[in-house]
Amino acid sequence: MPHEKFYNLSQVASRLGGHEILVIGDLMLDEYVWGQVNRISPESPVPVVEVQNQTAKLGGAANVALNLRALGDRPVLIGVTGKDFASTTLKRLLKKHGIATGSLVADSGRPTTVKTRIVAHGQQLVRADRESCEEVSEGITRKLLSRIKAGLNSARAVIISDYGKGVITTRLLKEVIAMARRKGVFVAVDPKEAHFMNYREVSVITPNHHEAGFVSGKRITTEQSLQDVGWNLLDLLQVESLLITRGEKGMALFERNRDFTLIPTVAKNVFDVTGAGDTVISSFVSAVCAGANLKEAAWISNHAAGRVIAELGTAQVSKKELQREIKNYSANG
Repeated sequence: MPHEKFYNLSQVASRLGGHEILVIGDLMLDEYVWGQVNRISPESPVPVVEVQNQTAKLGGAANVALNLRALGDRPVLIGVTGKDFASTTLKRLLKKHGIATGSLVADSGRPTTVKTRIVAHGQQLVRADRESCEEVSEGITRKLLSRIKAGLNSARAVIISDYGKGVITTRLLKEVIAMARRKGVFVAVDPKEAHFMNYREVSVITPNHHEAGFVSGKRITTEQSLQDVGWNLLDLLQVESLLITRGEKGMALFERNRDFTLIPTVAKNVFDVTGAGDTVISSFVSAVCAGANLKEAAWISNHAAGRVIAELGTAQVSKKELQREIKNYSANG
């Protein structure tokens, strides 16, 4: 089984960036309410948070686009927002980071997805979600497909970021995958269990070990069960490759040519895995667009994920940070 030392990952990382990549999926706004707790409420046995600050970050497919932007690529973000204050905040953040908003579709019949996390003393106390998980209407789907068709004329790859919030429908998946395959465009999917059987014949799918095990009806507890689940999904979906993320245990890459690669984590500390899947798929696809083979792309994404899970909330790794991480790891490995 090839070890990382067999690849020149620094050379691969140096080529990252400069590619146009479509990102299609569920947009989110991640809100953080920061404070401290000094007492328990007299009304109910719950902590009283004295709010000191409030911040907002891009989440979901928007965070995938932000990850690509940090690596120097040109993401074209396609998704749905409501017509509300949260959509204004979301667009402002996108523009701040140099991500165009012209391909977004506004739907007055649904809210912009917002996840509000209340954090005190470095610990998340509670999360409140404002969202609709209903599938978008046929009219909204048509608008999305029109933007996707136009974007595919110049895109090097497509990332489908499915959080199960209604944007990624069976019809949209079928048409997007067919259009991309006709043009020979690389298609990567960050999946949701409900749509698993609709991700057929894509280039790569990146479930975590819980999702992969659930769909296969078998818990991943050993390397043998990992291989059983991985090969089963790869053959069932007829995908070119499958990358199962395993948290602190790293990753496992399955390829159609029957190559199997175990990739141990490089993370020194696992603080918060929020958004780690976004980082994995964005860095994997960025590497492929830069000429990496699938194994090299997986090793690159492993390094990128190792950086972001050491921070609280959604985070991104820049091209320079990733190059430095790989260089340091190679020198000390």
